[in-house]
Amino acid sequence: MELSPVFARRLYLALLVEHLERPNVPKLIEQTGWPRRTIQDVIKALPGIGIELAFVQDGRRHNDGYYQLSDWGPFDSQWVVERESDIAASLGFKA
Repeated sequence: MELSPVFARRLYLALLVEHLERPNVPKLIEQTGWPRRTIQDVIKALPGIGIELAFVQDGRRHNDGYYQLSDWGPFDSQWVVERESDIAASLGFKA
């Protein structure tokens, strides 16, 4: 399966948000090794492909909290999960 890096990055980040406990930007940076700006850009781009995220406020400061995937939109989440290793491999990760 050949995915564009941009598309693969979006699907991979959505998978991480769904599967990590309390995923926030620092935790996503730790998991991916991507720069903060890349994580923020991918999160911002997800609604453009139909994947909906919500930021759950959990703390006193305005940016304390974590992301929660609320809708996979046009994607079958099971299809994405079944191809996680292909998606990760296309980004140079081992799944």
